[in-house]
Amino acid sequence: MTVLSKMLDSGVVAVMRKTTPETIIPIAKALRDGGVTSLEITVETPKVLTLIDKVKNELADDVMVGAGTVLDAETARAALMAGASFIFSPTVRKETIEMTKRYGAVSVAGAFTPTEILTAYEAGADMIKVFPASVVGPRFFKDVKGPLPHIPLMPTGGIDVNNTSEYIQAGAVAVGAGSTLVKATDHITDSYLADLTEKAKLFIQAVEKGRNN
Repeated sequence: MTVLSKMLDSGVVAVMRKTTPETIIPIAKALRDGGVTSLEITVETPKVLTLIDKVKNELADDVMVGAGTVLDAETARAALMAGASFIFSPTVRKETIEMTKRYGAVSVAGAFTPTEILTAYEAGADMIKVFPASVVGPRFFKDVKGPLPHIPLMPTGGIDVNNTSEYIQAGAVAVGAGSTLVKATDHITDSYLADLTEKAKLFIQAVEKGRNN
């Protein structure tokens, strides 16, 4: 399976902030055990390139790791050199998309309007992240899929286990979950990791529910 098909298969991307070299692997393993195998580490996270490299080297057979909140092509290239398999951007930047595709990685550009969505897709983005999705809600996805049924859309921002299935039913191909899935912490415990695995399972179940309805 390709990176994109694996991302779409699980349907959940964990958006991770403020993780550390000490916590990243236990957190990644807990998410994997719950069925979430796509991990987006935002680039404002300290030592982000080290984190990407660490996950890539230690868990490449189990999870896919990429960079998020990428604002320019230079940052995208640095993340790709560190081992990122995909690049998430909050906006449409043609140069960032081109850099990502040049290195054979998956490009997910952020957009908010139908015009931006089409522009990002025509520029080469593999999937479009609609952000912030909480502003428009699931109905937006259903309406946009009418004239643009061929463009894969993924909501991010305000996604939780209670609305995930609604977004999938409305036409989203996957969801991006941040603090509702992975809460930032400097100290992880067995209880924290067990809870994380259970939350990951609930998100996966919500995606399956949305796809089956």
